[in-house]
Amino acid sequence: MKVIFLKDVKGKGKKGEVKNVADGYAQNFLIKQGLAVEANNASISSLDAQKKKQERAAAEELAEAKKLKETLDQITVELLAKAGEGGRLFGSITTKQIAEELQKKHGIKIDKRKMELTDAIRTLGQTKVPVKLHHEVVATLTVAVKEIK
Repeated sequence: MKVIFLKDVKGKGKKGEVKNVADGYAQNFLIKQGLAVEANNASISSLDAQKKKQERAAAEELAEAKKLKETLDQITVELLAKAGEGGRLFGSITTKQIAEELQKKHGIKIDKRKMELTDAIRTLGQTKVPVKLHHEVVATLTVAVKEIK
């Protein structure tokens, strides 16, 4: 019997796959547990429609990420901090502070976990911070740290 998997089944198939399995296994386990549905014309066409919808959503997401990348590459986030001798900060600037300032000044909300800062910023001056917007798109945000007078 041909079935369309609704969820991943270890050793049998992944979600969205159409496979041929034993009739008893399909009826008594896969369909009863809600792991698969019988593959007929209606279910196959709905699967195709669902895949197309997902592809459109992925394309829109990628386009949005590219648009946001262009915006972020132009922006410089300015933060103020107390500094000691040699431009060394008391404390550090974290991704959370950068994300909050970006939201406050520019109205762009980005999750702090998407900023790939290897270590917190501990000196005055400009720093380039990579921001992963999409698995294919990485923007570079400029963060300028200035001393509080």
